[in-house]
Amino acid sequence: MSKTKTTFSGISPSEFFYRNRDLAGFSNPAKALYTATRELVENSLDACESAEILPNIYVRMTPVIDQLRASEPRTYQLKVSDNGPGIDPEKAPDAFGRVFYGSKYKLRQARGMFGMGGTMAVLYGQITTSKPVVIYTSIDGKKTHKFTLRIDIQKNEPVIIKKEIIEGKGTTGTTVELLLTGDSFRASAKVHDYFLESALVTPYAEISFIDAQGKMFYYPRSTTSLPKPPVETQPHPHGFDFEGMRRLIEDTKDKTLHKLLTNNFHRVGATTSTNFFKSAGIDHSGSPKDLAYENIVKMVDEMHNYESFLPPDAHCLSPLGRDILNAGIMSELSPEFSTIAIRPPSAYSGFPFIVEVGLAYGGKVSSGGVKLFRYANRIPLLYDEGSDIAWQVVKDLAIDKKRAYKIPDNAPLALITHVCSTKVPFKTAGKEFLADRPEIERELKNAVREVLRQLRLHLSRKSSQEAVKRRRDIYSKYLPLIAEFSKDLSGKKTLPNFQPMLKSYLEEGEN
Repeated sequence: MSKTKTTFSGISPSEFFYRNRDLAGFSNPAKALYTATRELVENSLDACESAEILPNIYVRMTPVIDQLRASEPRTYQLKVSDNGPGIDPEKAPDAFGRVFYGSKYKLRQARGMFGMGGTMAVLYGQITTSKPVVIYTSIDGKKTHKFTLRIDIQKNEPVIIKKEIIEGKGTTGTTVELLLTGDSFRASAKVHDYFLESALVTPYAEISFIDAQGKMFYYPRSTTSLPKPPVETQPHPHGFDFEGMRRLIEDTKDKTLHKLLTNNFHRVGATTSTNFFKSAGIDHSGSPKDLAYENIVKMVDEMHNYESFLPPDAHCLSPLGRDILNAGIMSELSPEFSTIAIRPPSAYSGFPFIVEVGLAYGGKVSSGGVKLFRYANRIPLLYDEGSDIAWQVVKDLAIDKKRAYKIPDNAPLALITHVCSTKVPFKTAGKEFLADRPEIERELKNAVREVLRQLRLHLSRKSSQEAVKRRRDIYSKYLPLIAEFSKDLSGKKTLPNFQPMLKSYLEEGEN
């Protein structure tokens, strides 16, 4: 019997996602068209916000001319343009032609987390249509750099087919044009939902979208206030692991463990560092380079268990805030009543996060149950709602909604949940839903309860006002009739003066 010889080989990140594109949200032509649109739009929004530029985003989805009569799925040209700061022409090819390359690998809040979304859209377009992507970018408005490129999947690097410099149009920004196989008929609802829900949390953006049928959808800017841009932060000791510490020690120029801790970790000062090493039984004056592997493991374990480190603060986060979230709610939902709850900063595994919850009642919100809008770092989450921790929280509070908050089951109610963090606990690379983290669940529950309490007060006032209005209507209708009856009964020729009494009732109702 012959033995089969086992062979070993490695593959590049591009090759891995070429073989496993479902992991990044490109599982079928309909979802791929939605995901490619979302990834490119979010890159544009992040670029504008980081440069504190009010975003102007233009998106066009066009069937290719020679396939206008073809059935779905078919080839589409997807074009996304922005007015952001543009991309350094030296880095632009790698930004769109190399998986796991980008500006996302810093400890700060951003929509993208993996440095692969835009590149995956380019990769999917290449493997489904064999066509290159075209990138236009201008950093000064005077000249635009145009790149036509492919991805070398085996080497995970861009292959520039053509590079040109053309005259700029006076504004900075980036435009991406790619061809990809998509199913617009099945993707249409999700794509439109994406733009509607994006407008709700980015009311400072002006978004124009032309769909595959040539219809234009315009989402105007309703506020000129931008969220404060997030700043980069250092890792918190509770969220650091052995490999991170090993690399830090390998690269550091710090001469002592004391300096290593104070110079490289979030909210660790000299006193905290001294107290930690004393508690851990480690000589803080020792050189980091002298630590053996087992001692690195011990130090990391002690860092995780030391409870006197200060909790992470939220200066590295960029929540929406009341004004921006309220502007989006009023613009897109026009509710009868709205309220917002913003929880204090908290942390899980050493990563800071903030939960914001908005509630809209009435207006454009349809009745028949709670409509849930889920967001993470301003990304609309449109798939796998039932697996998301926010939906679990809403389900758990469903009984309380009727019993404790006296809200009817069919109330026209929308809840907007937003979690922002330096590391959002997505369960997949496709960024579709949040994992069940107890700390996040607790803050979501507290915020949802807070807005439900405010709605209960509104409904109570509304009920009282309606009762007063009914009473006023009755008095206004029947007092004149009673006065007329009293006149006839007494035989007098003039009506009794009931106006002071009516005025008293009306004033009582107003108060």
